[in-house]
Amino acid sequence: MNLALDFGNTRIKAALFKGKELEAKYIYDSEQELLNALSTIKNIQHCIIGSVTNQHQKVFETLSKHYHTILFKAQTPIPLSNLYKSALTLGSDRIAASVGAYSLYPNQNVLTIDAGTCIKYNFVNSSNQYLGGAISPGIPMRLKAMNYYTQALPLVNADMNYDKLTGESTTESLLSGALLGAACEVDAMIGRYHEEYQNLVVLVTGGDADYLCKQVKSRFFTSQNLLLIGLNTILNYNLEK
Repeated sequence: MNLALDFGNTRIKAALFKGKELEAKYIYDSEQELLNALSTIKNIQHCIIGSVTNQHQKVFETLSKHYHTILFKAQTPIPLSNLYKSALTLGSDRIAASVGAYSLYPNQNVLTIDAGTCIKYNFVNSSNQYLGGAISPGIPMRLKAMNYYTQALPLVNADMNYDKLTGESTTESLLSGALLGAACEVDAMIGRYHEEYQNLVVLVTGGDADYLCKQVKSRFFTSQNLLLIGLNTILNYNLEK
């Protein structure tokens, strides 16, 4: 069994795979919570860790003592040609999501949108080349920024049930600008990619994917396990080498 760990900015996601098949999925709020749970996860043979934080060291050390463990870095071999000009600064989450998209739709133009702390756009062409994409603030970050950089605007929590175009109060106006504004951005970005690339497949993942599903008019697929699928694909690729 393969154990794939995705250390994000907010949570840690874990999944057990048998070959390519997802067998179980877990979510943890901290590295210590994950460490406490490791003894209950059975039949692990190989592990891979993808992390955009520095909160994975103890888990990596613990797993390395017992299992073959890969810490996914820019230098780790992947089943894509990476044409990103600053590959050493490329986040593990961006490339893992792209590998996950490639594993589901090989030899196709695929745009992956990861709607989390930041909204990350990643593009793989039909030649299985990772070209790059874009990064913009996620929904909670937009709301926090409007409070932080002004004196009068309040801090408003994201209400994922909000769908009014015209805000009738300051709170509603902030929600409309942050939530619907993000949805309009995503819709427009998808449209621009469709203009440039034929037969485009669009995949949306991340914590705010469900909200975007309700608001974005463009056609796309959702996959909340895309990063974990990508990490497992990278692990299997390295085991076969």
